[in-house]
Amino acid sequence: MGRKVLLALVGIIFLFALAGCGAKSQEEVLKALNEKMDEMTGYQAEAKMTFRTGAEPQVYHVEVWHKQPSYYRVSLKNADKGQSQMILRNDEGVFVFTPALNKSFKFVSDWPKNSSQAYLYESLVKDILSDSKAKFKATKDHYVFETKTNYPNSEVVPTQEITLSKKDLTPVSVKVMDTDRKALLTVEFSNVEFNKKFDDDAFDTSKNMTGARLEVPAMAEGKEQVMEVMYPSQLPEGVQALEEKEVKSEDGTRVIMTFGGKKSFTLVQEKAEVLPATSMPVLVNGDPVDLGFTVGALTDQTLTWSYNGVEFTLASDDLTPEEMVMVASSVQEKATK
Repeated sequence: MGRKVLLALVGIIFLFALAGCGAKSQEEVLKALNEKMDEMTGYQAEAKMTFRTGAEPQVYHVEVWHKQPSYYRVSLKNADKGQSQMILRNDEGVFVFTPALNKSFKFVSDWPKNSSQAYLYESLVKDILSDSKAKFKATKDHYVFETKTNYPNSEVVPTQEITLSKKDLTPVSVKVMDTDRKALLTVEFSNVEFNKKFDDDAFDTSKNMTGARLEVPAMAEGKEQVMEVMYPSQLPEGVQALEEKEVKSEDGTRVIMTFGGKKSFTLVQEKAEVLPATSMPVLVNGDPVDLGFTVGALTDQTLTWSYNGVEFTLASDDLTPEEMVMVASSVQEKATK
């Protein structure tokens, strides 16, 4: 009887040893991530990015090129809406290019260091390493971290779940969640190649802008296109719509909405102008911000973006940057006022 008990105990110990085989502790994974960042020279990644902040999910294909220490090329495409944008960072600065409008912005900005970016590996690792209260679990194939976020609208989406492969710590998925733990943004990585070798001109400004323009033809200047007026679905507490008016011009209709209460702002929307192919980038003393469905330009008092052939400008003297991003992110659908 004693021998059977002994054998059973040995078996249990053996099973526990097998279960723990290959699994690292949270501290060991953090150390491995630190080492990986030190050794990494860059990467190329592809992902599917899904936003669930409007009535219908918005799905984008994302391609990221990164070369240490600070070169980036991020391509964002939504096939359904014909939306395409590129974020480029090189020695000249930070650029956001919308090829369908031949429109480009040049930013005086520390992007992407100034906030989290769900599609950038090093940003995810930084969020993991900087959150001393991050939750951790190991599954059969993955390490899963739950961390706080560092987005401009972190009050709306305070938590993210980051899943990494056990095999080589490559990113598998990211879920950015609201206060009810509903995933408003999901990123699913499909191909990740670390230490990718890039051509010398891979991050060249003119080459990338020309290539993007050839890939996505400029929008037709059709006067018959009807602009659908859109409304924000999220407003700061104590703020409500006050007035909406249309202003006719030779170029079409401009819709001006005013909001007031505890704070006030104005939202203007009009048909976007397709600029000449030779247009120079517009210099912005601000930051590019990811609104989910497009990348906008944020300054102290304005936030501008283009979506589905419409140009939007949100202006306010008293909204915080976080509130401006929250409002702009919710202007997606034709909705009831």
